[in-house]
Amino acid sequence: MSSQGVSVGSLVSRFKFRIIATLVLVALEGGAVLLFPLFIGLAINGLLGGSVAGVFELALVAIAAVAIGSIRRFVDTRAYAGAYEATASELVARERDRGTPVSTISARVGLVGEFVEFLEESLPGIAMGAVSLVGTLVILASISPRVSWACVALACVMVLQYGATASLNYRLNAGYNDELEKQVAIISNPGTRRPSAHFNRLMRWRIRLSDLETLNYAVLFLCVVLLLVFAPVELVDGPTAEYGLVLAALMYVLQYVEDLAAFPLYVQSLIRLHEISARLR
Repeated sequence: MSSQGVSVGSLVSRFKFRIIATLVLVALEGGAVLLFPLFIGLAINGLLGGSVAGVFELALVAIAAVAIGSIRRFVDTRAYAGAYEATASELVARERDRGTPVSTISARVGLVGEFVEFLEESLPGIAMGAVSLVGTLVILASISPRVSWACVALACVMVLQYGATASLNYRLNAGYNDELEKQVAIISNPGTRRPSAHFNRLMRWRIRLSDLETLNYAVLFLCVVLLLVFAPVELVDGPTAEYGLVLAALMYVLQYVEDLAAFPLYVQSLIRLHEISARLR
C-alpha cells in the first residue's frame, strides 16, 4: 500500500490488470444486453411477416449474455477477494506501526472494505450503465432523433443537479464518518453512560443524507415523467411505422431511465469514498 493510503484510484492502479479483465467482460455483457430490445422488435416484425428467424437470433443473443455474465461473475469474486485481503492486511500493519487505537483500526478496516466493494459491485455497474446509455442513444437516434435528444436533456439535468449538491454531500458524509469512527470505543467502554446518544447522532447524519438524496431524486423524477409522456406520443406520431421498432424504442427509453437513475447512487458512493480516502491517509 502506498504512503498516500487507500483510494479508488490507487486500487485501480495497483490491481489494474484484474480490473481491466473484469471490465472487458462487463462491456461484452453490456453490449449483448443492449441488443435485447432491438432483437425483440425485429423478432416481432419478423413474426408479423411470417418469419421465425428473429426469434432464434434473439435466443442466441440471450444465451451469449448469460454465458458472458456468468464468466464475469466468477472472475469478479476471485479478483476482488484477493484485493481486499492484501489491502486490509497492509492497512492493519501500517496503523499498528502508527500506534492507532484498535477501535479506530477496526473501523477503518471496515471502510477499506467499502472501496473493494465499490470496485466489485459499483464499477461494473458504472461500466455497463455507460455502455447501455451510449448504445441506447445511438439506437434511439436511428429510430427517433427527437426522443434521443430528449434523453440527452434528461442526462444534462441530472449532471447539473448533482453537481450543485456535491459539496454538501461531501460535508454530510464527513460528519457521518467522524461519528462512525467513535463507535467501537463507545461500545467497548463500560464507562460510557449514554451510547444511545452516539446512535442518535448517527441517525441524524443518515437522515440528512437521505433528505438530500430525496430532494435530488424528486427533481430528476419530474424530468423523467416528462420524458415518459413525450416519448410514446412522439414515437406513435413520428415517422416510424413498424410496430416492432416502436416497441423497441419504448423499451430503450425505459432502460435509459433505469440506467440513468442508478448513476446518482454511484455518485453518492464516490463522494463517500473520496471522504474516506482523505481520512485513511
